[in-house]
Amino acid sequence: MHPGETDRTLLSPERRRADRAALADGVVDVLVVGGGVTGAGAALDAASRGLSVGLVEARDWAAGTSSRSSKLIHGGLRYLEQFAFPLVHEALSERARLVQTIAPHLVTPLPFLLPLTSPVWQRAYFGAGVALYDVLGAAFTPGREIPRHRHLSRTKTLAAFPGLRGDVVRGAIRYWDAQVDDARHTLAVVRTAAGYGARVLSSARVTGLLREGDAPDSPVVGARVSDLTDGSSFTVRARSVVAATGVWSDDIGSMLGDAAPSLKVRASKGVHLVLPRSAIDGAHLEEAGGTQAGLILRTPTSVLFVIPWRDRWIVGTTDTPWRLDRDHPAASSADIDYILDQVNRVLVRPVRPDDILGVYAGLRPLLAGESDETSRLSREHAVVTPVPGLVLVAGGKYTTYRVMAEDAVDAAAAGLPGVPPSRTQRLPLVGAHRWGDVRGAAETLAAASGLSEEAVERLLHRHGDRIGDVLDLVRRDPSLGRPLTGAPDYLAAEVVHAVSAEGALHLDDVLTRRTRISIETEHRGVESAAEVARLMASVHGWEPDFLAREVAHYEARVEAERESQRMPDDRTADAARLGAPDVRATV
Repeated sequence: MHPGETDRTLLSPERRRADRAALADGVVDVLVVGGGVTGAGAALDAASRGLSVGLVEARDWAAGTSSRSSKLIHGGLRYLEQFAFPLVHEALSERARLVQTIAPHLVTPLPFLLPLTSPVWQRAYFGAGVALYDVLGAAFTPGREIPRHRHLSRTKTLAAFPGLRGDVVRGAIRYWDAQVDDARHTLAVVRTAAGYGARVLSSARVTGLLREGDAPDSPVVGARVSDLTDGSSFTVRARSVVAATGVWSDDIGSMLGDAAPSLKVRASKGVHLVLPRSAIDGAHLEEAGGTQAGLILRTPTSVLFVIPWRDRWIVGTTDTPWRLDRDHPAASSADIDYILDQVNRVLVRPVRPDDILGVYAGLRPLLAGESDETSRLSREHAVVTPVPGLVLVAGGKYTTYRVMAEDAVDAAAAGLPGVPPSRTQRLPLVGAHRWGDVRGAAETLAAASGLSEEAVERLLHRHGDRIGDVLDLVRRDPSLGRPLTGAPDYLAAEVVHAVSAEGALHLDDVLTRRTRISIETEHRGVESAAEVARLMASVHGWEPDFLAREVAHYEARVEAERESQRMPDDRTADAARLGAPDVRATV
C-alpha cells in the first residue's frame, strides 16, 4: 500500500503527542519551518526521498496566505504582459500535474470569460495572449484535461453570462484554468508527508535557531520551539533547516543577527468577497459540460476575478502594500468599495454591500524589488543559504509550490550523501490514489450510507478516495450524518473527522479551514460555533469552560473582522481586527 493511503496520514491528537515527543528527543535530516503550502510541500518532498523530516507551524496548517488565496491553480495570464514566459510555462505545467495526478479531487478545470470592451484591436491583442497561454500550457496535446480557448461573439458572450452589460461588452474570449480549495489542499500535502513518516506539529512556534558556534557564519543545527498548546518549550536538532515562512521570512532572517540574508520579502494584501450565486447572473456553458464560467476583468492596477465557488461567487482581488499585523490582515471598507466598484462596471445588476456573505484578506509574499508597486513585484521564487544548515525559500505563487519545495530540499540535501532526486511530480496526495474509482460513485455511496447523493458528491470533492473515513463515522453513529446548524453543506461527521484525522486543535481551525463556513455563510460561522465546539469536545475531551472560551473567542474574532471591514483605511481596520487576540497563546 502506498504511504499516502495508510492510517499514518491521520493527524489525530495521539499522533500529535507522538510527533511532539519524537521531535524533542531526536535528530532529523530536515526540519521545515512553516506549515503553508510551500513548507508542507518541502516536508513531503524530503520525506518522500527517504529523509527524516520534522514540520512545525506556529498556528494551523494553511493559517496564513495558503488559506486566503483566490483559490485558483493558474499560470497567471497577466504575467504574459511582463514577458514572464518561463514563469507562466512552469505554472501551467504544475497545473496539469495537479489536475491529472497530484490532486484531481481537489483541483478541477474551470472556464473563464475575458470580456472585450474595446474595438477589434483588443480581440487581436488578448487573443494572441490567450493563444500563447494555451501553447505554454500544452493545451493542444491529445487527451488534454484543460480545453483550448475559444472566441465568443457579443451574442454568445451575453448568453454565456447574462449578467454582463450589453452596452459595455463587445464579445469575449473563453479560456480555462483550474480551481482548488487551498486550505484542504495544503492539509492534504501535510497528511501525505505524514504518511511518508514526517513528524508534523502545528501550534509550534520557532523562537530561535540553534547555532554551532558564535561566529556570524556558524552553521544552523536546529531550532528552539514553543508548544502553544501547553506553553512548554523544546529543541529540535536537524542536519538542515528549511524556512518556508512566506511574509514572515524576514523574522527568520533576523534570528541570524549579522548573517541576516539580503533576501527581502514584501507583503501585498489581497482582499476577496464571497457572494451568493443569486447576486450575479451567470449561466452554465453547455459546451463546457454545463460548468459555470467565471470572469477575469482588467482593472487600472491589476486584474479582478469573478470565480464560481460551489453555489457562491468569490470576487477579488486587491493588490496593495501591507505593513501592519501579518497574522491577521484586515480588509477595510475602502478595499470592499474598490472591488464592488470594479465589478459593477460590467454588470447589469450592481452588487450591493448587503449582498456580501463573507470577506477575507490574505498576504502575498513578494520578493522585494526596486518598484514600490506590489503588482509589479516578482512572483518568481528564490532559494538562499545564508549560513550552512539554513535554507530560506520565498516568493512564488500557490500554483508553483511543488517546484519551490523541490528547489528548497535540493539545497537542504546538498550536504547529505546519497539523497535521491525529487519524486513529487507524479506523487498523488491523500485522497487522489483511487480517485478514478470513486469520482462517479456518489449514487452508490449515498445508497449505502443513507446520505443524500448531493451530500456525498460534496464529500467526494473534499476527501477524494478517503471518503470512507467520513462515511464510517456516520455508519458507526448515524447522528453524525446530520447537517450542521447554520451550514447545511457540511456534516457533523466532518467535524469529528477534522479533529480525529486532520489535526484541528481549535474551533477556528474547523470553521475557517477544514470547512469554509466562516466565509460561506452570512453569520460567518457564529450560528454553527456552539455545535461544532461540542463535536470537537467529544474527541478532544474539552472541559465546559474550555469549550465556552473557544466559542467566545470565535465570536469575538468574527465581530472584530466585521468592525475592521467598516473602517475607512488599513490602519484603522488593523486596529479593529486586533481587538480580538489570536486563540493560540503568545510566546
